[in-house]
Amino acid sequence: MTVPAADNSVPVATKAPKRSSTGAVFVSLGIFATKMFGIVRQVVIAHYLGASVAADAFNAAFRIPNLLQNLFGEGALSASFIPVYTNLLARGEAGDSDALDEAGRVAGAVFAILALVVSVLVLLGVLFTPQILPIIAAGFTGERKTLVITYVRILFPGAGLFVMSAWCLGVLNSHRKFLLSYAAPVAWNLTIIVALLIFGRRQDLSTLARTAAWASVIGAGAQFLVQVPFVLRLVPHLRIALDFRRKNVRTVLRNFGPVGVSRGVVQLSAFIDQLISSFLPIGMVSLLFYATTISYVPVSMFAIAISAAALPEMSSVIGDQAERARQIRERLNAGLRQIAFFVVPSAIAMFALGDIMAAALFQTGRFTHQDTVYMWGILAGASVGMLPGTLARMYSSTYYALHDTKTPLIFASIRVALTSGLGYLFAIPIPKWLGLDPHWGAAGLTFSFCIAGWVEYRLLRRGMNGRVGTTGLPASYAARLWGSGIVAAGAGFGLKLLVVGHNHILTGVIVLGAFGLVYLGATTLLRVPETRILVNRIRRRR
Repeated sequence: MTVPAADNSVPVATKAPKRSSTGAVFVSLGIFATKMFGIVRQVVIAHYLGASVAADAFNAAFRIPNLLQNLFGEGALSASFIPVYTNLLARGEAGDSDALDEAGRVAGAVFAILALVVSVLVLLGVLFTPQILPIIAAGFTGERKTLVITYVRILFPGAGLFVMSAWCLGVLNSHRKFLLSYAAPVAWNLTIIVALLIFGRRQDLSTLARTAAWASVIGAGAQFLVQVPFVLRLVPHLRIALDFRRKNVRTVLRNFGPVGVSRGVVQLSAFIDQLISSFLPIGMVSLLFYATTISYVPVSMFAIAISAAALPEMSSVIGDQAERARQIRERLNAGLRQIAFFVVPSAIAMFALGDIMAAALFQTGRFTHQDTVYMWGILAGASVGMLPGTLARMYSSTYYALHDTKTPLIFASIRVALTSGLGYLFAIPIPKWLGLDPHWGAAGLTFSFCIAGWVEYRLLRRGMNGRVGTTGLPASYAARLWGSGIVAAGAGFGLKLLVVGHNHILTGVIVLGAFGLVYLGATTLLRVPETRILVNRIRRRR
């Protein structure tokens, strides 16, 4: 087992505090609030824009500025900044006052460097939007192309504000202040929702989409500003300066390189998907975007929440090589079990009851029943790879805690290569060969991601097992989860047949509520420990 040696220059306790479980709860609460408002945002967008030309243009426009946000934002910044900053805080808590001063200077230097780089990239993005567009939406022509260029130029500055908001998140998470950082996007969602409700019936579709884009920029500013006072309170030694000379700043930048490239590789995959979907019939770009709203809820609430909370805890693990390997292995395995407990039923529900989800959330206004059917196919395709994709996030966080940012990059590159080739085959040629409606190419596209996701997960797991020992989900545990989920899906599907045709929202509440209750009952009978933990936690909060 190979684990990097710890920096023992400052004496601290031999065991890191076991706060990741509590941290994950606060991350989940923050993400839950954000996702609920995010779903409302998408419901309102779908109601007013449907799967129209303007909707395709608006949803596609989000992809391009998101490149900036994802390259420099939460994932990359957390992986490179938090391990270094958290280590300085731990040394400061042990009595090293110089470490606290250094932490403030490192945070300030990272802020200044981010602000400079992002400002330049935003300016270039606005100026060269027409040149960027063909790379990721070559299938857009005429009005869709014109509208995308307009919306992207509006959205780019907002992406820059999201990056600075991610810096706040990195600081807050390092201080174990998880709730605010993950709930702050509520301000962004709420701004867009209010704008659409005010102007939804007053403007034509293209003008309304432009209004929503401006609201997005304003909301991004609100998301950043709401966190700033708390960051300033937590970092009294903050010194904002372009300081490239400090050793810890150089470490952050050195770690940021591979992570940034890794995020870039992932974004390349997203752009390739967007490029492929732009050749599908009108409306498919929007339906893919709306479906992501549903599929990303369990990913963000559980995989991201648990991984984000575990990163600073695993980064602060110290001791000899064997002790560190043991602690990291235990935290990793516990995180994998927690993620699987929530993600397995989510994947099964999407596969079996995706139409109920889509209809309950989106089937109103310009969003039709046929759109719901197509979205079910998209969700079913995505569900197959949801578990490996979420477990891979936990493994990646563990690599980052070990200051290894290169291994996840290599495996992400393999996944992207597979996604690109398989995505094209499953989205365009295969439906044509099978004589299917080309709309179903969107479902084929999401299914192709799953194959690549399983490959990446297996590679990450095998590499980590060689470092810290055996990790992963026990077969008996996975079988209990999948069995419980299948039983719950059977009950939900039967109930769906009984209440079909009634109010979509009421049907969703009844069917999905029954699914959840049956799953909890089945896992209780099968003595799944996480069920008992969940129930006890709910009881304590009453």
